[in-house]
Amino acid sequence: MTRFNSTNPNSANFNPKDSEYLSKLQDYYADWKSIPSYAKLCEVFGIASKSWVKSVLDRLNTAGFIERTPDGAWIPTRHFFARPLAESTVQAGMPVSVTDTQGDYFVIDEMLIDTPSRTTLITVKGDSMIEAGIHEGDVAVVEKRLTANIGDIVVAIVDNDFTLKTLDKENGNFILRPANPAFPIIRPHGTLEIFGVLTGLVRKYRR
Repeated sequence: MTRFNSTNPNSANFNPKDSEYLSKLQDYYADWKSIPSYAKLCEVFGIASKSWVKSVLDRLNTAGFIERTPDGAWIPTRHFFARPLAESTVQAGMPVSVTDTQGDYFVIDEMLIDTPSRTTLITVKGDSMIEAGIHEGDVAVVEKRLTANIGDIVVAIVDNDFTLKTLDKENGNFILRPANPAFPIIRPHGTLEIFGVLTGLVRKYRR
């Protein structure tokens, strides 16, 4: 997993104002999937001078957030997509005091995915795993494997149907346990094939 400090040790000249420019550039890229012209960046950054925009991009380049293609276009590096991880944890119970200090940065993909070539994303349907914190509409991060351990949450093919359940054993036979008492344990009548193991979960909350 890649981690690096928000002050970025790659550049002694990277400063808090550059962090603001980086944030604005990240927001623009999220909307348009490109790094715009110097003229447009003057508007994005709130800077009147194209030469000053170039100096900002040069510092972002030195800090490792963007780079140039052979034809001279600016493109993001993987560090461009890193997100701040606060030093404080958040309590799900009683509230506690928190600090505003910012900790390391993480690339979210690298937090969730160990082996990209074997990883797939699958949208969850139904609520049979709700007591495991897996809800309908969540995106399951699944590492494709043919084997799994007892207790792993797996995507399995049972009698030609896909399902997401916890792998278990009963009387020497493999079974699939739901995490919702309204659903029955799956005891395969035919084959049970492991497609992959759940390694992460993505959920987006919207207003």
